[in-house]
Amino acid sequence: MFNQVTIIGFGLIGSSIARAMIEKKLTNTIVCVDKDQEVCTHVLALGIADDATTDASLGVEGSDLVILCCPVGAMEFVGSRIAGHLQKGAIVTDVGSVKGRVIEMLQPRLPSHAHLVPAHPISGAENTGPDAGFAELFINRWCIVTPLPHTELQALEKVTKLWEAMGSMVEIMESDHHDLVLGLTSHLPHLIAYSVVGTATDLEDDIKSEVIKFSAGGFRDFTRLAASDPTLWRDVFLNNKPAVLEVLQRFTEDLTALQKAIRKGDGEYLYRQFTETRDIRSAIVDAGQAEYLTPLDE
Repeated sequence: MFNQVTIIGFGLIGSSIARAMIEKKLTNTIVCVDKDQEVCTHVLALGIADDATTDASLGVEGSDLVILCCPVGAMEFVGSRIAGHLQKGAIVTDVGSVKGRVIEMLQPRLPSHAHLVPAHPISGAENTGPDAGFAELFINRWCIVTPLPHTELQALEKVTKLWEAMGSMVEIMESDHHDLVLGLTSHLPHLIAYSVVGTATDLEDDIKSEVIKFSAGGFRDFTRLAASDPTLWRDVFLNNKPAVLEVLQRFTEDLTALQKAIRKGDGEYLYRQFTETRDIRSAIVDAGQAEYLTPLDE
């Protein structure tokens, strides 16, 4: 599908894309760009890139596709670095969990002869780094593509077909809508997990040790989410602020309602709420998304 692909950032997602593209024979050449020289060296040793460099401007030269797999907070800097080195007709895409802010950071900096096609594969796992990637990560997972109003159809089709070739189900969505939906389905759960685990760390030492010792499934799930990359999630919350604050306000109102129901002994309200949420869980299972344990959304 592509002659040369540059992947900037070789964590879980970047290295998984490289492996999937190699397995599916989607490109002739893969160039690794990572700020860490040790990562570049290791990627070459793993055989998941043909060339590697810490210089983003050098790494994108001659590539017809550039995939930004760096944290959202680094997009503006990376966009400025690569802008003057993109070949005519190059497609620039990304994998960020926030889309509106990414577009704001990248679009003004990229040359008019390049095509920006933002995307977000909803895939993740607990581990990161080039060793953590695997080619099957995207199979039967959603990838949301958020084209701009002026995005050329050919560029959109190529990015769509790329993700489909790697096994994803593709949905086209407006960027602000994406940010609101993911604010609820991904960002809010992570924020709650950080808060719950943070509450446990503030307990007295003897109680804290027992919390860890006797952790049940629910708390273990929270700790798994709270073990996510701090840099990644700091950037997500800072760059999806309006959507996160909106869904957080709604959650706070619902939590207050549950608090009142418990205080008043309103079992009918609690039963009704728990029944409705169980139905949502059943719908997730029916949709084939339940086995996906950790929506890290890298």
